[in-house]
Amino acid sequence: MVLFRRSLGDVLRRKRMELGMTLREVSAEARVSLGYISEIERGQKEASSELLASLCAALDVPLSLVLREASTAVAREEALAARTVLEVARPAPTGDVVASAA
Repeated sequence: MVLFRRSLGDVLRRKRMELGMTLREVSAEARVSLGYISEIERGQKEASSELLASLCAALDVPLSLVLREASTAVAREEALAARTVLEVARPAPTGDVVASAA
Protein backbone atom coordinates (compact mmCIF):
# COMPACT_ATOMS: atom_id res chain seq x y z
CA MET A 1 0.00 0.00 0.00
CA VAL A 2 1.29 3.42 -0.93
CA LEU A 3 1.16 5.99 1.88
CA PHE A 4 0.88 9.64 0.92
CA ARG A 5 2.47 10.73 4.19
CA ARG A 6 5.71 8.91 3.27
CA SER A 7 5.92 10.60 -0.11
CA LEU A 8 5.10 13.95 1.46
CA GLY A 9 7.82 13.46 4.07
CA ASP A 10 10.34 12.53 1.37
CA VAL A 11 9.54 15.71 -0.57
CA LEU A 12 9.81 17.90 2.53
CA ARG A 13 13.14 16.32 3.51
CA ARG A 14 14.52 16.71 -0.01
CA LYS A 15 13.49 20.38 -0.16
CA ARG A 16 15.05 21.05 3.26
CA MET A 17 18.30 19.36 2.27
CA GLU A 18 18.41 21.17 -1.09
CA LEU A 19 18.33 24.42 0.90
CA GLY A 20 21.01 23.13 3.26
CA MET A 21 18.73 23.67 6.25
CA THR A 22 18.83 21.62 9.44
CA LEU A 23 15.76 20.33 11.22
CA ARG A 24 16.55 22.82 13.97
CA GLU A 25 16.47 25.74 11.53
CA VAL A 26 13.16 24.66 9.99
CA SER A 27 11.77 24.05 13.45
CA ALA A 28 12.63 27.58 14.59
CA GLU A 29 11.34 29.18 11.38
CA ALA A 30 8.09 27.18 11.25
CA ARG A 31 7.55 27.21 15.03
CA VAL A 32 7.05 23.45 15.03
CA SER A 33 8.90 21.03 17.28
CA LEU A 34 11.99 19.45 15.79
CA GLY A 35 10.81 15.96 16.76
CA TYR A 36 7.46 16.41 15.07
CA ILE A 37 9.07 17.62 11.83
CA SER A 38 11.38 14.61 11.95
CA GLU A 39 8.39 12.27 12.29
CA ILE A 40 6.66 13.96 9.36
CA GLU A 41 9.77 13.63 7.19
CA ARG A 42 9.99 9.93 8.05
CA GLY A 43 6.32 9.41 7.17
CA GLN A 44 5.35 8.50 10.71
CA LYS A 45 2.98 11.43 11.32
CA GLU A 46 0.33 13.15 9.22
CA ALA A 47 0.79 16.90 8.87
CA SER A 48 -2.28 19.11 9.20
CA SER A 49 -2.84 21.63 6.44
CA GLU A 50 -1.85 24.47 8.79
CA LEU A 51 1.36 22.74 9.83
CA LEU A 52 2.19 21.87 6.24
CA ALA A 53 1.68 25.49 5.20
CA SER A 54 4.01 26.58 8.01
CA LEU A 55 6.70 24.12 6.91
CA CYS A 56 6.39 25.22 3.28
CA ALA A 57 6.72 28.87 4.34
CA ALA A 58 9.83 28.02 6.37
CA LEU A 59 11.28 26.25 3.32
CA ASP A 60 10.14 29.07 1.01
CA VAL A 61 8.46 26.58 -1.30
CA PRO A 62 4.85 26.73 -2.54
CA LEU A 63 2.51 24.24 -0.90
CA SER A 64 1.13 23.35 -4.34
CA LEU A 65 4.62 22.30 -5.50
CA VAL A 66 5.15 20.05 -2.47
CA LEU A 67 1.73 18.43 -2.91
CA ARG A 68 2.29 17.97 -6.66
CA GLU A 69 5.68 16.29 -6.15
CA ALA A 70 4.28 14.00 -3.44
CA SER A 71 1.30 13.12 -5.64
CA THR A 72 3.56 12.31 -8.59
CA ALA A 73 5.66 10.03 -6.37
CA VAL A 74 2.52 8.22 -5.18
CA ALA A 75 1.33 7.78 -8.79
CA ARG A 76 4.72 6.31 -9.72
CA GLU A 77 4.59 3.85 -6.83
CA GLU A 78 1.02 2.82 -7.71
CA ALA A 79 1.97 2.22 -11.33
CA LEU A 80 4.96 0.16 -10.27
CA ALA A 81 2.83 -1.89 -7.86
CA ALA A 82 0.17 -2.47 -10.55
CA ARG A 83 2.81 -3.60 -13.04
CA THR A 84 4.26 -6.01 -10.48
CA VAL A 85 0.81 -7.47 -9.78
CA LEU A 86 0.20 -7.95 -13.51
CA GLU A 87 3.55 -9.69 -13.97
CA VAL A 88 2.87 -12.05 -11.07
CA ALA A 89 -0.65 -12.83 -12.34
CA ARG A 90 0.49 -13.51 -15.91
CA PRO A 91 1.36 -17.19 -16.51
CA ALA A 92 5.01 -17.77 -17.31
CA PRO A 93 5.82 -19.17 -20.74
CA THR A 94 6.45 -22.90 -20.61
CA GLY A 95 8.91 -23.06 -23.43
CA ASP A 96 7.03 -25.97 -25.05
CA VAL A 97 7.10 -25.97 -28.83
CA VAL A 98 4.10 -27.36 -30.63
CA ALA A 99 4.71 -28.60 -34.16
CA SER A 100 1.98 -28.91 -36.73
CA ALA A 101 1.99 -31.50 -39.51
CA ALA A 102 0.27 -29.71 -42.30
